[in-house]
Amino acid sequence: MPQPPQQSPPPSPLPRPAPRTAGPSATAGALDGILVADFSRVLAGPLTAATLADLGAEVIKVERPGAGDDTRAWGPPFAPDGTAAYFDAANRSKRGLALDLGEADDAAAARELARRADVLIENFRPGALTKYGLDQAATRAANPGLVHCSITGFGSGDGAGLAGYDFVVQAVGGLMSITGETGGPPLKAGVALVDVLTAKDATTGILAALRHRDRTGRGQLVEVNLLSSLLGSLVNQTSGHLATGRDPGPMGNRHPSIAPYETLACRGGLLAVAAGNDGQFRALVRALGAPQLAEDARFLRNQDRVQHRTDLITSLEDLLASDTPQGWAPRLAEAGVPCGPVNTLSEALELADRLGLDPVTPVGEGRIPQVSSPLRLSETPVTAPYAPPRLDEHGAPLRTWLSGPPDSPLPPRV
Repeated sequence: MPQPPQQSPPPSPLPRPAPRTAGPSATAGALDGILVADFSRVLAGPLTAATLADLGAEVIKVERPGAGDDTRAWGPPFAPDGTAAYFDAANRSKRGLALDLGEADDAAAARELARRADVLIENFRPGALTKYGLDQAATRAANPGLVHCSITGFGSGDGAGLAGYDFVVQAVGGLMSITGETGGPPLKAGVALVDVLTAKDATTGILAALRHRDRTGRGQLVEVNLLSSLLGSLVNQTSGHLATGRDPGPMGNRHPSIAPYETLACRGGLLAVAAGNDGQFRALVRALGAPQLAEDARFLRNQDRVQHRTDLITSLEDLLASDTPQGWAPRLAEAGVPCGPVNTLSEALELADRLGLDPVTPVGEGRIPQVSSPLRLSETPVTAPYAPPRLDEHGAPLRTWLSGPPDSPLPPRV
């Protein structure tokens, strides 16, 4: 019988960082021993790297000398030590290294870092890293096991020359066209949502590439772009357009396909109600003391309620006017109706704390606390964060390490 072809053994990996044995948490994370070179700036790339650090990876953040990441200057608000809160949001648990890629020695150190790393994250415009020897072809030639993650605004093809900022992508990607009140101006989301979604896509791609490397020893290029991440995240809105050919428009807090699934006026405020099925709607009207509404032909099924939304909301708000959102919320929740008041951010953090979700983690005196990772892993828990690095905070020991033997271990944190 013919023999199956022999596979070449995977290349020997370079020395990796030793598992974490000291610091805020001595528990090994899922990515313990993985070294990440973070050449990115602003939000999508840095947040990707911070997520990998949450999972136990060692992350070295490379910044421009003198200025650093753009977000170091994006304030107010600032922390008591002068650090911009924006920068702190996406750079926890990293080591800081300042390198001028236009200087020969610093560029050589950057290439050596890429050669030793498991993952490299960058959001330069396509082609910009070639002159430094840090493009994907060069880094993979020097380090075949490297996972090179490139984050762009509009891809590496015809959109390569376009600068990708979250606000612009929210506009050109359609998100603003469906955000806001009917008949009102297009609005952006209240946070750089596209950057955050892209960071989650990049993290997923990197983890998949590391799994592939586990099997084969070979790295690969992971490409994500803000426009594609946004279009993929519009889910039912994009799908609805593809099904009908019609462009959806803004509907305020209403849902295009479910009713009631919006904010409803109560006495003195608004209550978010999400009756996602007929059973929840029946529970809602029973709790409001009007079970007959569930038998009304206009409201029997979800599609009936969507068609007669105006009549439905008028009926519900007449009933809700007798109490406040804070009064209704526990009673409706007990009846099995998904609902809640429209909280401020401080109220949201208070709620998460009250529910035992530990939403905030301290990182040291005088430093802004970090929002806790949303991940909970039973066997490889998320590691407690270090404070975000000051510019070039770990530069001296890291430059010494990069100029030393390639098999030398990563120096411990001081």
